[in-house]
Amino acid sequence: MVAVVESNVILNIGELSSGGNEANLLIGTDAGRHVPAIMSEEPCVSCTTFNILAPIYKRLDQQNQSVRESDFRVFWLSRNQRILDWLLCERSSIICLQEFWVGNDELVHMYQSSLGDAGYITFQLARTNNRGDVLLTAIRKDYFRVLRYQELLFNDFGDRVAQLLHVQSAVPFLQNQMGNSQQELLIVNTHLLFPHKSILSIVRLDQVCKILQYVDTYQRENKLSHVPIILCGDWNGSKRGHVYKFLRSQGFVSSYDIAHQYTDGDADAHRWASHRNHRGNICGVDFIWLRNPNQPRKTLKKSWAEAVFGIIKYQLQKASLTGKDAFAFLKADKHKGFITYSSFCEALRKVDLLSIPYGLSFQETRDLWNQADKDGNGLIDYEEFKGMWNSECLEQMEENHIGRNEEEAIGFSVKGAVLFPREVERGMWPENYSLSDHARLTVVFHL
Repeated sequence: MVAVVESNVILNIGELSSGGNEANLLIGTDAGRHVPAIMSEEPCVSCTTFNILAPIYKRLDQQNQSVRESDFRVFWLSRNQRILDWLLCERSSIICLQEFWVGNDELVHMYQSSLGDAGYITFQLARTNNRGDVLLTAIRKDYFRVLRYQELLFNDFGDRVAQLLHVQSAVPFLQNQMGNSQQELLIVNTHLLFPHKSILSIVRLDQVCKILQYVDTYQRENKLSHVPIILCGDWNGSKRGHVYKFLRSQGFVSSYDIAHQYTDGDADAHRWASHRNHRGNICGVDFIWLRNPNQPRKTLKKSWAEAVFGIIKYQLQKASLTGKDAFAFLKADKHKGFITYSSFCEALRKVDLLSIPYGLSFQETRDLWNQADKDGNGLIDYEEFKGMWNSECLEQMEENHIGRNEEEAIGFSVKGAVLFPREVERGMWPENYSLSDHARLTVVFHL
């Protein structure tokens, strides 16, 4: 279940004196590195997502993990002031932050007052059970007015949440393709659970599914089928992961990959990074996803089932089971040529996918079974198993350029995207980068 808290906000915004061009994005230095601007002669809007690493999580001594930055005001204050300086220099139309430390009034006031003075309206949403960090979304009031703000509380393992903002352009240049009204947009900011165990892929998938279910309902109830959707945040998963494939099957594209003409295939899977995690691994996990109104997609139920089948396949392959061996494992009784529901459940239990509290629920297991049992006879034969095993969501899309039809889309087009520090755009992590353990991603969109 997703708990939803709603707020209606209408702002009266004046004209944008600059005419709408954001030509001076991303100019500045950190550790002596100059960051070039994304130049554009066309009216555009920009979006930045950044996990700023809450001081309560930033370790200062690897030998003594209990020593955290939050205990040393001079450290967290200096680092967060530099983060704010960067954000105010970029002046993105939309800013989505994760791991904003809400436990210190001085830091909260510093961000709220600085962003407020710069013309932003801000929204905070804390994780449930007083985890200490929150999501913060800031909207430039000279670009957008916020029509509605809603909070999504997943109420599941990990205490994760999401923010949904329905905004409308506040300046004439952002008219939609019909030319007779201001452009509207749905924005989501979230931070998914970290996959400490592979089984948590189920929870992460459910978290994304809950977001999309709610967005679909919101669009339907408010007749917003024509509205583009931007999903921002720290997704804690790479381009090779189940969440990435799930979102792709739902019609979303990675804006950074669009801008750099990268594909979904293995050749482009590790071209860039955005995070060095606590294990020392470097990976790309921060995304600004875009779905335009005319983007084709599968039904949510079908995409979810295919993604779960992918997780099952991954778990079985970890146990060195492929093809017919996996089929034999699932059917348990080697003297029969089919899988029964009870043997299916038992196999899922053996690979830890039915464990409490974060495995498949009874209803999810039944829905999964119904997707696999194509003829509805209560049994899965080998042909049906092959359909499950080779589900389209799992196929490598080596030749699929994710930006191929992007210029023809109705809605936003991606004009540029930059990661900072720039080394991460080559899949490297600079040792002297100290703002966060995440890179900052900014994307420029044109309507």
